[in-house]
Amino acid sequence: MRVTPCQAALAGAIGLNLLLLYCTWRGPGGSPPSCRPPRGVPGVTVLLRDFEDFENDLTGTARSFASLPVPVLVVAETAPYPPVPLPAGVNLLLLRPAADRPPPLARPELHVRTRHVALVPDGTRPVPGLLERMRDALEEGAGDTRLVAAPVGSVPLRCLELRLEARAWTARYGPGAPGLCRAVEGTAVLLLRTRDLFALPFPLTRPVPTALFVQAAFRGWGLRVMPAAFPAARRPPVSPHGRWKTENLAETRRRRLMRDLGIKREVLADGRERWYGCSKETARCFGTVHARTPQYLLAGRWTPPCCLRALRETARHVTGALEAAGVRYWLEGGSLLGAVRLGDIIPWDYDVDLGIYREDVGKCRWLAAVAAAGEPVEDAEGFLWEKAAEGDFYRVHYSRSNRLHVDLWPFYPRGGVMTKDTWLGHPQDVEFPESFLRPRVPMPFAGFTAMAPNNARAFLELKFGPGAVENPEYPNPAIKRLGQD
Repeated sequence: MRVTPCQAALAGAIGLNLLLLYCTWRGPGGSPPSCRPPRGVPGVTVLLRDFEDFENDLTGTARSFASLPVPVLVVAETAPYPPVPLPAGVNLLLLRPAADRPPPLARPELHVRTRHVALVPDGTRPVPGLLERMRDALEEGAGDTRLVAAPVGSVPLRCLELRLEARAWTARYGPGAPGLCRAVEGTAVLLLRTRDLFALPFPLTRPVPTALFVQAAFRGWGLRVMPAAFPAARRPPVSPHGRWKTENLAETRRRRLMRDLGIKREVLADGRERWYGCSKETARCFGTVHARTPQYLLAGRWTPPCCLRALRETARHVTGALEAAGVRYWLEGGSLLGAVRLGDIIPWDYDVDLGIYREDVGKCRWLAAVAAAGEPVEDAEGFLWEKAAEGDFYRVHYSRSNRLHVDLWPFYPRGGVMTKDTWLGHPQDVEFPESFLRPRVPMPFAGFTAMAPNNARAFLELKFGPGAVENPEYPNPAIKRLGQD
C-alpha cells in the first residue's frame, strides 16, 4: 500500500501529540500523577467566621493576623453589611449559593491552600508563633487528637466531656479530665487540618465551636487544650440593642444547627437542659405513623425526648382528670409494659394507652362534653379531648397544634370478661378477665403514680405472649425488629 505525503504528515502529527500527552502524564519526576487532590502547602490559614454584621472588630482582627503574615479568609453567608473595609490580601468567601457561581465549598482547596486552618473569633489578636505551636501540638499529638484549642483573653478554657446519644437525640456535657476533652467552655481559637474541616458535613456552620465539637464527637476525635492564650481586643461596650440582636441571632443559629445535627436536647455540665424539639405551640416531631412504625424507628432512632416529655405531661394530666372524676382507668398495652420494665414510657413509643370503664365515661366532664357534642373540646390547660375517628374510643392531645396523645379505650364487662366495641387488629388487642381489675393497683409511671391491673406480668403475657416483659419488641416486628438497630 502506498502512503501519500498527506497521510504521512497526518500520522506524524498524531504521533507527536501522543508523545507530548505521554510526557505530560509522566511528569518531570518520571512517575504518573496521583489521583488524589493536591496536598496543601505548609502553613495555617485564618478563617474569620463568628462575627456580626452590625457590631464587629472584623477589620482590626483581619489586619492583625494578616500582619503575621498568614493567609486570612473572611467567611460569611453574604457580604457584610454595612460594608467592612478589609485589608489588602484578605479575601472574602461567600457561602450562600448563587445561580451564577459554582457551589462555594465544592472545591475548598481553591480557597484554603494550607494544610491547617484556624477558626478565630472576632476581636482576637495574634501572638507571633502561637498558631505554629498549635499546629505542632496537633501533629505531635497521639491517639485521636484532631483539634487544638487555645483561649482568647484572660479566662482559661474549661475542658468538657461530650457524649452523644444519637438514638435518644441527646448531647450530654460533663466535666472533662485533662487530656480527655471533647469540647471546651469559653472563647477559643480552634485549629485543625484543612482536610478534616472540609470532610465534615457542616464545616462552617455557626456557632462554629459547637458545630465542630459535636461533629468531632460523632467521629471520636479528641481535643487538646493549649495553656497559652491569644489577647482579646479592647472594644467599646455593645449597645443594648446590639446585645439583644446578638442573643436572638445566637439562639436562632443554635436551634438551626441542632436541627441539622439531629439533636433535640442538650444536657449541660451544670445539669441544665436546652430543648430544641417540639412544644405545645408546634407540631410534633414526626408525621403520621404507618404500619405502627414511626419514621424515626426506620432511621435507627427512638422517640424524640421532647415528644416523650409531652406524652408524660399529657398522661399525668389525663389520669389526674380521670381520678378527680372517679373514672376507673388502668394502664394498657405498651404503656403498661413500659411501667413494668422502666416505670416510664417505652423509649420508642409514640402514644400512651389507658383502658377505662365505659360506664364511667359520663363522670368526666370533658369526655361527657365530647360524647354529647361529637366535637373536640379544649380544656383550661390547652389539652384537646376528642372522639377518635377510627372507632369507639377517645383521644386526648397535648394541644391543638401538637397531636401527641393519650388514647382512652372504653371496656365493659360481659360475663366476667372485659370487652369493647372497637378492635383495630393489633396483636395485643384482646379481651381479658375482669379479675385483673379487681382490684387495680398503683404503679410508678412517667414521673407519677398510675393505676394498673393487679397482676401486670400475667396481663402482659396474655396480651403480648410469654416473655413479653423480658423480651420487648418494636410495635411492628414485621417492619423493624428491636435487634436490627
